[in-house]
Amino acid sequence: MTGQLFAFRFDSRFRPLLALLGVRPSTAWVRVDADDLAVRFGPWRLRTRRENVAGVEVGGPYRWWRAIGPHLSGADAGVTFGSTTAGGLCVRFVRPVPALLPGGWPRHPGMTVTVADPAALARALAAPAGG
Repeated sequence: MTGQLFAFRFDSRFRPLLALLGVRPSTAWVRVDADDLAVRFGPWRLRTRRENVAGVEVGGPYRWWRAIGPHLSGADAGVTFGSTTAGGLCVRFVRPVPALLPGGWPRHPGMTVTVADPAALARALAAPAGG
C-alpha cells in the first residue's frame, strides 16, 4: 500500500522503556494514503478513513507522564501514542475510533501522535482525501 509514512520522534531517555513495550522506530509510524489514516505504535494500532478526520492541531511540549507511551486521557478519552515530550499532532475524529484495548472499546474522539514532523502530518491530513 502506498502513501506517506511519518516516523515517530524518540527521546533517547525514553527509548529503553518504550522498547520494553515493543515500541521501537521500526514498529512506530503513521501512514496516510488516499483513503486511510493508519497508526502503529508497537502492538497498538489505530485505523480510520481519512474522511473521519475532523481537524488537527500541532501541540507540545508535553509533560513526560502524560505523553510517553500509550495513554488514555481522563479529560476527553483521547488516545496518545507518545515517544517524545517535544511535541506532536492532535487529530480529532468525526466518529470515535478504537485503539488501546481489544474489542473496540473504549472509542476515542481524538489522538495525539508524537511524530518527527507534526506539521507535515498536519498538511497530509488537510489535503483532500481520495486524491
